[in-house]
Amino acid sequence: MDKRVYLLTIVSFVVGMVELIIGGILDLVAADLNVSLGKAGLLITIFSLVFAITAPLLMIATAKVERKRLTLIFLLLFSFSNLIVALSPVYSVLFVGRMLSAASGSLLIILCLTIAANIGSEKHRGRAIGFVSMGISGSIVLGVPIGLVLGNAFGWRAPFLFIVLLTLLSMVGVYFLMEKVPPKPQVSIKEQINSLKESKIFSAHSTTFLFMAGHTILYAYFTPFVKETMGISGSWLSVIYFLFGIAAVSGGGVGGTISDRLGTKRTMLTTLIIFSLSIFILPFTTSILPVFIVVMIIWGMMSWAITPALQSYLIESAPATADIQQSLNNSALHFGIAFGSFIGGIVIEQTTVEQNALVGGVFISLSLITIMFSMSRGSKKHKVSYQQK
Repeated sequence: MDKRVYLLTIVSFVVGMVELIIGGILDLVAADLNVSLGKAGLLITIFSLVFAITAPLLMIATAKVERKRLTLIFLLLFSFSNLIVALSPVYSVLFVGRMLSAASGSLLIILCLTIAANIGSEKHRGRAIGFVSMGISGSIVLGVPIGLVLGNAFGWRAPFLFIVLLTLLSMVGVYFLMEKVPPKPQVSIKEQINSLKESKIFSAHSTTFLFMAGHTILYAYFTPFVKETMGISGSWLSVIYFLFGIAAVSGGGVGGTISDRLGTKRTMLTTLIIFSLSIFILPFTTSILPVFIVVMIIWGMMSWAITPALQSYLIESAPATADIQQSLNNSALHFGIAFGSFIGGIVIEQTTVEQNALVGGVFISLSLITIMFSMSRGSKKHKVSYQQK
């Protein structure tokens, strides 16, 4: 496999960390900027929302720009936006900084995926995309514990200064190690939307939205959940997050293996059932730490175990528009994170943080219904024409 793929994996990891890195330090941000915990949670919501919306738009708008040059430009913008976040004197400036970070980061993630697919030999294409995807999933789940460790040690601004440093180092790597990559034709927004007209495909994307929303309702507020229900903080909290992160990253590999053996449909149903049960049960295990950790690890693994099966299911269901479906599914995932963090903020302010697990479990249960509906629908042929914009 082309060694440049490892560089793209690193870039995707650095960029992906920013989305949820603030999740473990929401209480520190809220206290420093004198805002409520729910309002601090909106910093996750707005990031994910902007990310989901701007990714396809920016990809089309920059379709004619050489890929290496475009990557360097947006890495610079990404670095600048996170510097704004780190130096924000008030909440409104921090909010704008998060929006700019999301917009620049959304294009960088897609660039990493598309460049990886088009460099090196064709026989290693799937493996290359898999490596970059691993960087993305790893960053999403490990971003919180990294932010937690740095935030508690040096203040909530430290994680974002760390991101700025890593981004600048990534720029150096891209500049010296990456060759020029010519742009390829892009799919129009209209064609992407048209692919959602089939109920089988739309309900599959809805499944991603719902299970990620349910997951984020609790995960975005997992720090106050652990602190309030178990009285755990400091180094033990960091240990819990790292255990969760390892479980979530390994969950992707476990889910892929199970999918190959049991098939995509059985894997999706099984993982969603275990996923919903684990999050429902979690609040009842907080009095016994070993049991809590076991259930949390199962929750963490299931949160990403369904992804390989669902992506394979989309490719099987709409092979002619497979690339479009992967892009749309990525947007559905981030819409889910945005909606989940928003709902989680409402729940934590109106009731107690313990109820976040219950509400999250309800959303994951709904995703089980949507995937069953999708599997009950027949497939239609999809046609797509690629236009150079």
